[in-house]
Amino acid sequence: MGPGGGRGWLLRLVIAFGCAQGAVSMARPAVSYRALALGADERAVGVIAGVYALLPLFAAVPLGRRTDHGRCAPLLPAGVVLIAGGCALSGVADSLWAMALWSGVMGLGHLCFVIGAQSLVARQSAPHEQDRDFGHFTIGASLGQLVGPIAAGALIGGHDMAGTSALALLTAGAGAAVAFTSLWRIERPAAAAARPAGGGRVPVRRILRARGVPAGILISLSVLSATDILTAYLPVVGEHRGIAPSVVGVLLSLRAAATIACRLVLTPLLRLVGRTLLLTLTCLLAALLCAGVALPVPVWALAVILVVLGFCLGVGQPLSMTTVVRAAPDDARSTALALRLTGNRLGQVAAPAAAGLVAGVAGVAAPFVMLGALLLLSAGVALRSPAGPSGGPAASSRDTRRSREADRDGTSPKP
Repeated sequence: MGPGGGRGWLLRLVIAFGCAQGAVSMARPAVSYRALALGADERAVGVIAGVYALLPLFAAVPLGRRTDHGRCAPLLPAGVVLIAGGCALSGVADSLWAMALWSGVMGLGHLCFVIGAQSLVARQSAPHEQDRDFGHFTIGASLGQLVGPIAAGALIGGHDMAGTSALALLTAGAGAAVAFTSLWRIERPAAAAARPAGGGRVPVRRILRARGVPAGILISLSVLSATDILTAYLPVVGEHRGIAPSVVGVLLSLRAAATIACRLVLTPLLRLVGRTLLLTLTCLLAALLCAGVALPVPVWALAVILVVLGFCLGVGQPLSMTTVVRAAPDDARSTALALRLTGNRLGQVAAPAAAGLVAGVAGVAAPFVMLGALLLLSAGVALRSPAGPSGGPAASSRDTRRSREADRDGTSPKP
């Protein structure tokens, strides 16, 4: 069966991703609250949030190269084990250094899962279905981001902040383990056999020179940095403005719900507006809204801002995945996705650290102004990015022709 055959694997992948992402989204604010309870200031919270991405920063490309010439599925259970372990061990850690270490393990597990899962989608989806399948795949992330903060907010609070945040982290570890139930036989034999064989490694420089890859990396970095800092720093904003942890959890979940809504209507939006204009407008509006979070607005107005912001942020991730996959050489697509994730992790290291420094100097609202500037830059890049998902009409016709030949012959095109 060629790419685009049965959809059961994609549904199970979305469920597994939802469990894994839900655990991470529950753990991230819990880590911030536990760090605050252990005596951390804004700078320390930023450093711990940055360590989450530090180990993955060095592991992404080697994992991507391995996946280009191997199976995708083994990375999924490995990622779940690391996520669950990182969450649970963060809950029992009694020092900021230990919390930073286990936060890094959690981030490494998330990276393993995402590289395996994204490569699976790229390999098992027909070219004309990749926008839709990547959009559906990222719904799993949004579902996790919807449930995780609510669960964290329900558990964290009261006078024993250290104890309740530890309980939330242990619960997140148990939730991550549920992902194992959806990972059976998720990689089709035909897709595994269709991976590129032999051949040398494509140089990273050649991948980065492919038109569309740098733009996809920057847009993805900006969108993920916005989501990450919102998750890590909205609890700090809530503490300064007197907003209860349960309300902060609801606010973060509203943003995630809006992102899910965006991805459900992504295909008609693309037909109506077009890729370039959609990316540009959503990045521009997200920049303004991120700056709006810095304003001392009432909670209901903050909720409205986060809902619209979540809808705008829902566009960048799936479209950047498709852009990078289509622009990269055929035998280096997993490596290109890994480079995209490396950019994401670089943003997750630099953005929280910069946010911590900015917050320490200019207040906790300042990081959101910084995010607005980054998204504004992404809007300019999106305006100059290729109009088509493949970086040009020639590549698009090539992928469509390859998909039709595969459907006619019953074979799998090289992903």
